[in-house]
Amino acid sequence: MVDLTDPGSLKAFLGRHGLTADKRLGQHFLCSSRVVGAIVERLSACQGVLEIGPGPGVLTANIGRVVPKMIAIELDETMISALAESAPTVDVRKADALKADLAGLLRELSPPRGLVSNLPYYITGPLLTRIAEARRLYDVAILMMQKEVAERVLAGPRTSERGSLSVYLQAQFQIEKVVSAPAGAFLPPPKVDSMVLQFRPLEEDPSDHFFKLVRFGFAQPRKTIVNNLVGGYRIERSTAVEATLQAGLSDLARPQELTMSEWQALDTTLVSMGVPV
Repeated sequence: MVDLTDPGSLKAFLGRHGLTADKRLGQHFLCSSRVVGAIVERLSACQGVLEIGPGPGVLTANIGRVVPKMIAIELDETMISALAESAPTVDVRKADALKADLAGLLRELSPPRGLVSNLPYYITGPLLTRIAEARRLYDVAILMMQKEVAERVLAGPRTSERGSLSVYLQAQFQIEKVVSAPAGAFLPPPKVDSMVLQFRPLEEDPSDHFFKLVRFGFAQPRKTIVNNLVGGYRIERSTAVEATLQAGLSDLARPQELTMSEWQALDTTLVSMGVPV
């Protein structure tokens, strides 16, 4: 079995299949045994794993050796052909991750289920949303993304990186860092570093109006919550001030300052006041 975590072996494999990284798609192939090992360890207890965008199969081959069943979806026909060699035991299907029935694919696997992906930078946001929407069908997701995005996902209250993405995901998952993936862990090396995060779905599901509040609340991050509520819900300023004070917040608070419990309190207050949701 070819060790694709070795840069030399990966180069030879890619050459044999006529594959090159497509810069337009932000393709950079992982070739670090340290990073791969850390990801595989987090998925080793799963009975089934769904991989989104396996590429030449560096992760696919290694995960496929330790889990009973694995499905991988890939849009690139040339990659699918290469995967027949690198990960022959894996069920590889041609599909667009932004259109595929992720929940349906996950249901084909036995629990506990895992989901894994090296998120393409140009669709990281939409793909994170789709993965979050399917969270009731898996026990853990291991996702690699650009370091800058990962830091936003992890950002806590009163930090400059905190934004709607931080609150949106932290309301649905317990999130922690798995491992750093510097530029040198990829072939060809990108201009930025990456990070791998672990997502474990929380038991409680936030409401649609909670997500609406977060979206409105961060509409203009430099403005106060009160100003953003006025603009988002189209309510009187006095109503927005009353809601923030009832929720135990300062009417001068800015969105990045709020803790998760404060967002939840504000959401509950707005609902109780009859603000349209």
